[in-house]
Amino acid sequence: MAIARDVSRAQRQSEAARAKAAREHDRYVRAQLREAAREERENLRSLKEQARYEKEQYLEDREQEAADLKAEAEQKIEQLKSILNDTLSVDDRIDFSALRIHDTFPAFTPARSQITQAPTPDLDGYLQRIPALTFMKKLVPGSKGRHEKAIENAKSEFEKELAAWKLREAQRIATLDAARAEHARKQHDFDAKKAQRNAEVDLFEADYKAGDPNAIVSYSTMVLERSSYPEGFPQVFSVAYTSASKQLVVEYQLPTSDVVPAVAEYRYVRSQDTISEKPRKASEIKEIYQDVIAATALRTIHELFEADSHTHIEVICFNGYIHTVDPATGQDIQPHLISVRTTREKFQQIDLRRIDKAVCLKNLGAQVSRRPEEAQPVKPIIEFKMADARFVDQTDLVSGLASAKNLMELTPFEFEQLVANLFGQMGLESKLTRSSRDGGVDCVAFDRRPVLGGKVVIQAKRYRHTVGVSAVRDLYGTMMNEGANKGILVSTSGYGPDAFDFAKDKPIELIDGGNLLYLLQEIGFEARIIFPEE
Repeated sequence: MAIARDVSRAQRQSEAARAKAAREHDRYVRAQLREAAREERENLRSLKEQARYEKEQYLEDREQEAADLKAEAEQKIEQLKSILNDTLSVDDRIDFSALRIHDTFPAFTPARSQITQAPTPDLDGYLQRIPALTFMKKLVPGSKGRHEKAIENAKSEFEKELAAWKLREAQRIATLDAARAEHARKQHDFDAKKAQRNAEVDLFEADYKAGDPNAIVSYSTMVLERSSYPEGFPQVFSVAYTSASKQLVVEYQLPTSDVVPAVAEYRYVRSQDTISEKPRKASEIKEIYQDVIAATALRTIHELFEADSHTHIEVICFNGYIHTVDPATGQDIQPHLISVRTTREKFQQIDLRRIDKAVCLKNLGAQVSRRPEEAQPVKPIIEFKMADARFVDQTDLVSGLASAKNLMELTPFEFEQLVANLFGQMGLESKLTRSSRDGGVDCVAFDRRPVLGGKVVIQAKRYRHTVGVSAVRDLYGTMMNEGANKGILVSTSGYGPDAFDFAKDKPIELIDGGNLLYLLQEIGFEARIIFPEE
């Protein structure tokens, strides 16, 4: 959900901005204190003393500059070393209520000038200004006419003022009505936006709780968006989810080794008036960088499992890569430095506060680069582009796959031939052996490559339900009987956590429905998987 992801991204960026502002503020305060001390001492010294003082102060400032640089580098190292521990005290679950708009639009508060009515002109007030025509004044010739004329003038002035008052009142009322209408319009827009936003959140929450794959991907993306890392972390990632196996695959961009400060110490050399730098040892950079990679992988898995309060995710595969330049070709490359897959049950047994990260990853069967600072790659356990299962519903008749072959409609013999042909075109010399009662097929293949090649046993399960650990055990038993170097289990559905856990330390590869569709597409065979209704 785009709005929800924007909220999470804004929260993370705001937190990072606050941390940066705090650092800048501390640096500013230190500078101000030094300046205040300098000014105070300046007032107490003679010109000769002032010159000596300025020199001493300059030296102190330079030494403090070196100390500040060293402190910043040490702080960065401390942040890198605490990547995993920092998240253990954070509740990673998404609060749907926090995504909703709870504010109410402010009440209409017009300006005082809009609600204050000016006093109405009073005719009596105008007439009272005219002196009364007393008996004695009446005796003066023409006084009565002048008095009447004055009354007429007063009434005329009153009428003009009354007309002007009415005009001002009309303008005031019109301005008030316009302000009230503008407020009503803004309130309507606010209420509509609030209703739309809250409806989207309600739908998002309902879809997530119901296990909708798109909602699970959006929810997981929000979790990772909210996670705050030190400066220098790209925090670029992609997420894919397969409902059949309840597996989430995360393709995560890691920082390069440049994230580790290359300078270990800063020292001011008075004789040369320079700040010397002591480079950090290459072995130390490698050690810290390896720890960063391990911590990021374990942290990501922890956050996703912890946030998944409805247990939609049973398996997580984390692929960490970097974006760098190949020094040999000058081309952009994205080598993977780590790939690890684990089940919820196994990961929840780990006490992340007490582990050795490298040993923990090894126990999880992770593929980790031995020389990550040199971008030495590893092969991902699951290719991210193979993680999107592309399953379609019965009602999906207008998609691009609508005319593709539905694998669930193939006969056992056709499915048997399809699997054999697939691995044949992938470079293996495959030979069908027998059809099994469940519609799968056993196939013995040979990889002719020296050293890496050997005998491969392939079993296919045209299942609609999750493949359990028993099928993986059967494959392993067949491998032992055949003396095979590797086993491959192909399914039209997905695998349960126990199946992944059993295959982890063995030369077994599990290919689910999504991977199968991807591999078929690679050889030019467009297919789809539509499960028959119960």
